[in-house]
Amino acid sequence: MPAPTGRQPLRFGLVCLPRSVASAVADARLAEDVGFRLVGIADSQSVFRELYAVTALCAQATRRVLIGPTVTNPLTRHPAVAASAIATVDEIAPGRTIFGLGSGDSAILNLGERPATMAGLRAYLEAMRGLFTGHDTDWHGKRIRLSWPLRPVPLYLAAEGPRTLELAGELGDGVIVNLGLQPALVREAVTRIQLGARRAGRDPAALDLWTLVRVNVVDDVAAGIDEIKMELASSAHHVFRFTLEGKQVPPELTDAIRRVQQGYQPAAHERLGSSPNAALLDADPALLRYLADRFAVVGPPEACAAKLRAVAEAGIGGILFTGFVPDRHRLIRTLGEQVLPRLA
Repeated sequence: MPAPTGRQPLRFGLVCLPRSVASAVADARLAEDVGFRLVGIADSQSVFRELYAVTALCAQATRRVLIGPTVTNPLTRHPAVAASAIATVDEIAPGRTIFGLGSGDSAILNLGERPATMAGLRAYLEAMRGLFTGHDTDWHGKRIRLSWPLRPVPLYLAAEGPRTLELAGELGDGVIVNLGLQPALVREAVTRIQLGARRAGRDPAALDLWTLVRVNVVDDVAAGIDEIKMELASSAHHVFRFTLEGKQVPPELTDAIRRVQQGYQPAAHERLGSSPNAALLDADPALLRYLADRFAVVGPPEACAAKLRAVAEAGIGGILFTGFVPDRHRLIRTLGEQVLPRLA
């Protein structure tokens, strides 16, 4: 498992959307070359390439980065199948794999299914943990087993709401926080994670904490925000979908956020360029500014580094970038050469 937060310098990761096999492998190689420590592969079968095939090829193409689903879900993949898949990747990249889990978004919405419940997330994490022991474990009243894994793969839970953050602290080896970047939000998330860990008798300092960051390193801030508008719509759709309670949303924006949620099209999830999801923010500059400020780092390198520095000081040890822009490699290089060194 990666060294826990607080015992090592700030680390950086990159989420890859496998729009093609070749692009995902190229992203992973470049990210490793410029200093990233983690490459996460998104799981959404209806809009991207197959998760574990791409993850295996990215594992083969790299030597140092952590790699794994970031994130998969409990609904489209049986836990024994998922455990076997990620254990196979771990055989390709020994000790470099992680398993990231979330409640499900476009992967399940494009199948007409509903996101996993808290109980579903708990059951899945417990089943995965049991499968890596090599012993029988329970899954919905049935006994399942995986006989051959060489080592346990660390389990990471993506979390936004208070209860999910506490569950992550209780059961996860790591947490991917997706609540926003303001230091007060980050501190609240860390407090919830620590509460869950302590309630379970665990050491909070042993958890590996990351936060998701929408990013575009550019001189023209307005143009940079416009380029990742579909990402900001995705954040509004995903982070606030179950409830706005406890998520510190200004009351005057709640109706606008609900309109984005109602109009969001999973079939166009994170589509580059002109998209129906990006268009949801065209008529509401106040909401666009709020989402960019809350979820994104956009601007010249020093401005981006300053905002990320404040996030890290609030208690996070890992920054997980998205950065879904047309010139992806320019962004990865700029992050590696002009932003990461400012945070070393």
